[in-house]
Amino acid sequence: MSMKAVVYNGHGEKEWKVVPMPRIQSPTDAIVKLTSTTICGTDLHILKGDVPTVAPGRILGHEGIGIVQSVGDAVSSFKPGDRVIISCITSCGKCLYCARNLQAHCINGGWILGNEIDGTHAEYVRIPHADASLYAAPKALKDDALLGLSDALPTGFEIGVLSAKVCPGETVAIVGSGPVGMSALITAQFYSPARIIMIDTDESRLAIAKKLGATKTINLNDLTKNSVLDEIMDELKAEGEWDGVSTNQTPRPGVDVAIECVGSPQAFNTCEKIIAPGGRIANIGVHGKLVHLHLQDLWNKNVTITTGLVSGYSTLTLLKVLQGGKMKPDLLMSHRFKLSEIESAYDIFGNASKTQAIKTYIESDDL
Repeated sequence: MSMKAVVYNGHGEKEWKVVPMPRIQSPTDAIVKLTSTTICGTDLHILKGDVPTVAPGRILGHEGIGIVQSVGDAVSSFKPGDRVIISCITSCGKCLYCARNLQAHCINGGWILGNEIDGTHAEYVRIPHADASLYAAPKALKDDALLGLSDALPTGFEIGVLSAKVCPGETVAIVGSGPVGMSALITAQFYSPARIIMIDTDESRLAIAKKLGATKTINLNDLTKNSVLDEIMDELKAEGEWDGVSTNQTPRPGVDVAIECVGSPQAFNTCEKIIAPGGRIANIGVHGKLVHLHLQDLWNKNVTITTGLVSGYSTLTLLKVLQGGKMKPDLLMSHRFKLSEIESAYDIFGNASKTQAIKTYIESDDL
């Protein structure tokens, strides 16, 4: 039997084509029919050649909602007909790393969907370790509300907000207002920071960030004489949190938390420039190029830098918040497509600065 899927054909090349249907390979597997999926910035990094583990011939994608079609003999939590959330991280739930909530480094899993095994930009997908890698989807919530739980929301929360230890009353800057940056914005508000500053070059995204709770936005394209730090310090001075005095021995304050959500040297450098003494930089972005760490400027500032790949351990917590009506991630779904239109979705998402795309919602042609 066959199906259609997006296949990676090497640097910059992809194709929507007929491929064999996935089949059960292990007793812990499930086969899921996709009802919806989406494109991640990481998929674009793959096409740019930034992820060398992805070989030509691989089906792309690692996010989705679907209906279980069949399960292996060892799967006990799901049965055919169940509607499920697919985690971007496959976890066995038993190894040393899974026990430490580092499912991203699961010895028998991790980020393998659309990377080391075929992914979710297809009509059907095989999910290894289904009991620990799928989540039951509540009937009351539609796919477009749940889809962020596959990747963007846990990533922004775990690798951004939790890694940076956002606290009440702090100033948080998020560099990059794509889906993950917006997810960090949404979940940072759980901890009541005094202000959240969104930094980007796309005015349409910054406008949405305002609606989602950003207290200030900075468009890098609008800066003339002022630097990003100047803009932030002017804000703090206006609010009485900085007296305008700094010396060579006393660095200017900056922000308590800077979260990098782009995956570019420029974005990380921005975080370095704006972080205050004692601050925390949380890097989320996927970096495919050399990034210089400016220790000559940071060594005396007592900063903490964290990096990481999402593990998905927060998915159930975020699902409860979503069920309680405290988040509206469906607002990020800026463009909608049928699965057969996924090549157009890639074009739209890949040119977000021109198309004002934030997140693509791609549903099965059957719906």
